[in-house]
Amino acid sequence: MENQIVTKLTSEDVSKRAEAALYRIFHKKLGRNQCHTPLRVYAVPRGGVFALNAIQQVLSRRFPFMDNPIRVVDAPEQADVIVDDIVDSGLTRTRLLAQIDSRLGEQDEVPFVALVDKQNCEEDKALGWVVFPWEESEEGSIESSFVRLLQFCHEDPKRQGLLETPKRMAKAYRFWTSGYGQNPADVLKVFEDGAEECDQMVVVKDIPFYSLCEHHLATFFGTVTIAYIPDKRVVGLSKLTRLVDIYARRLQIQERLTSQIASALDAVLQTRGVAVYIQARHMCMESRGICRTGEVTVTSKLIGLFKSDPTTRAEFFRIANKGN
Repeated sequence: MENQIVTKLTSEDVSKRAEAALYRIFHKKLGRNQCHTPLRVYAVPRGGVFALNAIQQVLSRRFPFMDNPIRVVDAPEQADVIVDDIVDSGLTRTRLLAQIDSRLGEQDEVPFVALVDKQNCEEDKALGWVVFPWEESEEGSIESSFVRLLQFCHEDPKRQGLLETPKRMAKAYRFWTSGYGQNPADVLKVFEDGAEECDQMVVVKDIPFYSLCEHHLATFFGTVTIAYIPDKRVVGLSKLTRLVDIYARRLQIQERLTSQIASALDAVLQTRGVAVYIQARHMCMESRGICRTGEVTVTSKLIGLFKSDPTTRAEFFRIANKGN
């Protein structure tokens, strides 16, 4: 996965992690004189099912004398322990533990055990994107999520027109979010030669962009106008478009996108002033919610002379709005 650490766990890795998870289960539950009754375990769909299977294999190998020590239940409220393959953001754990019946006191909370826990284990945090053996590849793990999404939409993923859709979606989202990990300083090629006499506004107008709203993963799109006043250094003009792409190809809101472009350009060029003006349409407003077609959202960020000097500011906005 581009610009991201990817850790592919082997079957042996999973077995070792399952053994550690089993120890935590014994320590938290089975070690409390509960071995005489089966331990009720809820496996989080779908990765938790594979994780529980790995734990049961270790259990049968290490403790063959134990008779049916685990009973799988269908709901988290029925469980003594919840098992999953990974705790990443922690949202699944928080949601499921919130469902637990209040019959359990604070001293007897339901443990949430995972093979990989990025919330509580520093070593696991460094793993990056984790691929389990049952996922085959980083693309495969994402594609399976898109299959579930199609099913959620009441569609048949096996329908001919949808067979390749999960693969196409994974490829598309990789492109749409390819701005992560890119450093603007590596893109903005700066020149001192030719900038000696340049102390007026440099403007690149109406740079088209597409981005994904972080609230709904819906597209918002429009144009960016960038202006800066050099201070002995200029930048290749095409690099401004690259700068826009770096930040647009992330999960965004328009306000942040505007500020990031301006701040990055100012930091690299050390300008006398930077101005960024964005006009965009948001599909999260047009295709859902209030469903108002054609509404335009305008944002701007002004730094240096563009903010402090009214004449410079007015000239920029006149250029940015000319023809609109």
